[in-house]
Amino acid sequence: MLLIQMSIQRKIINFPFRLVIGVLGIALIANGRTLCAQSPIESTKIVTPDSAFDALAEEYQQWRDFSFPESAIAHGRPTSPDRITEPGMRGALNRHNEIGYFIEKIASIDRAQLNSANQLDYDLLNRDLRNDFDSFRFKRWMMPVGQRGGPQQDLPQFSESVPFRQAADWENYVKRMTRLGAAVRDTQSMMEQGLEEGIVPPAAVLEGVIGQFESVLRGNLNEIETPLAHMPDSIPAAQQQSLREQARTAKLDALLALGEMLTWLKETYIPKGLKSISAKDQYLGTEYYAFELKRFTTTDLTPEEIHRIGLDEVARIRGEMLEVIARTDWFAADPARAKLSNDDRFNAFVEFLRSDPRFYHTSAESLLAGYRDVCKRIDAKLPEYFGVLPRLPYGVREIPRFMAPSQTTAYYQFGSMKAGLPGWFYANTYALDQRPKYEMIPLSLHEAVPGHHLQVSIANEVDGLREFRRDVDATAFVEGWALYAERLGISMGLYENPYDDFGRLLYEMWRACRLVVDTGMHAFGMSRDDAIAFLQRNTALSRLNIEREIDRYIGWPGQACGYKIGELEIRRIRSECEKRLGERFDLRAFHDHLLSAGPIPLNVLRTRMDAWCDGLLLQKGVAQPLAPNGG
Repeated sequence: MLLIQMSIQRKIINFPFRLVIGVLGIALIANGRTLCAQSPIESTKIVTPDSAFDALAEEYQQWRDFSFPESAIAHGRPTSPDRITEPGMRGALNRHNEIGYFIEKIASIDRAQLNSANQLDYDLLNRDLRNDFDSFRFKRWMMPVGQRGGPQQDLPQFSESVPFRQAADWENYVKRMTRLGAAVRDTQSMMEQGLEEGIVPPAAVLEGVIGQFESVLRGNLNEIETPLAHMPDSIPAAQQQSLREQARTAKLDALLALGEMLTWLKETYIPKGLKSISAKDQYLGTEYYAFELKRFTTTDLTPEEIHRIGLDEVARIRGEMLEVIARTDWFAADPARAKLSNDDRFNAFVEFLRSDPRFYHTSAESLLAGYRDVCKRIDAKLPEYFGVLPRLPYGVREIPRFMAPSQTTAYYQFGSMKAGLPGWFYANTYALDQRPKYEMIPLSLHEAVPGHHLQVSIANEVDGLREFRRDVDATAFVEGWALYAERLGISMGLYENPYDDFGRLLYEMWRACRLVVDTGMHAFGMSRDDAIAFLQRNTALSRLNIEREIDRYIGWPGQACGYKIGELEIRRIRSECEKRLGERFDLRAFHDHLLSAGPIPLNVLRTRMDAWCDGLLLQKGVAQPLAPNGG
């Protein structure tokens, strides 16, 4: 799973608190536009559709970086570094109005008159703008607190994506700190209004939130003061002391605000959480779920179609799992196991995996060291599969312990060469007896390389892309690529141990099950217990992991469907390119071209790879299109 602050996962782009503390007042934006206005000399130039779109794209990027300064700082882009994004209702409403302004501007440009590169950028920008604008009416932004996001997670990690290199960095950081308490209060005020309107999340999404708040408060938010422990000599000692005092005052105010929110959550908000887990029972629910499925899969597949694809994939993968079980020493150790029914053999094997201590680390340190070892093994394989590799390094670290109990197994957080920040693969070290070794290879391939770190970093480093193109809202591409990356481990020779190979299939099965339970819960009346039981029957995931996953799908309808839908389409495109090109097919060139446009919807990806094949085949005087998009 990808965790970033801006629009890749709108995941990442991910946690609602970051989304809602996000837009400036209209007067400030108007001032920003004035700064970008044409000079009298420039105004005499002939305005063409291409130049009009170029100006609009630049204005949009400046607005976005000014409106979301945290993301701009993390990407190393110019912004107002002493601000945080505008919190609460005013921020959300202003953002909606400003996006409407850009929709009107882009509609005034004749797309047909643009050059081909600008036509693609037009389509992608227009799609993102309209998705953002249309999603507003479902009022999900009024529910920013849950297991996977909120101020109780954002504040302790406030310094993690901030570069500190010159004196102004510390000064601006402290100025941003002084705004945190008010941001928490504005967020609570927005949630109070949402509660009055009946906009409240399912109770299941709020389980564990109280524990997160209490853990943060016990930790005293010491993390946000860490950058102030060591400042450069260029900052006079008296000023350093003043900055520390300001930071301490700001931290205390933020703690007070978090404490106030915790009391309100306990006494008022959480008791009113919805009993139903289904999106269809929420505000504009059926329409909302259809919208989210289309946005996250970048297709027009219906819930019924996605559910059927999931069931078919579950059946296929189950057959492959049984074949792998037959290659294990567990199977060979007892001839009676060959006589068991398929279901009984699978269940007995899964119970063995869950109970044998050889499959589990005994310390957080050894788990993290194991992930680092796997990642270095993968690093050495990359030149065989990619002609273009990112310059940005990445590291492995543990998920902060205050949030680990209610977090999933792992996630990735992007970095930036411009900002001087590495990428991070975060692994969960909570409950080690439920973090098996056989899942470490596919998880590393997914979160680090050649999954999220490689894909995101290449998008950030490729020349010629507009900034908004580097994180287009295309979950099916981003997560589909990461799931495809897990499969590359087969040809890399990483799954020679049958237990590791079973771990790969376990992770693929997990993503196939998501298609069934996500649509089942949100469209077809499947209960939380039924969804948990379905994953228990078909995966070796621990009960804890299954519960965290199901709660994630409840709180984030549709998102989990993007993984398998995207992976199936990428695999389908590769297979068809291999057939069309024959001996001309070069896997490294295929991967390089596929990643070089940044994240894009699946239909755009298919058109792009079709054109890539055409270009190679025209050298022989032969051209054949790819098969129609099957989903």
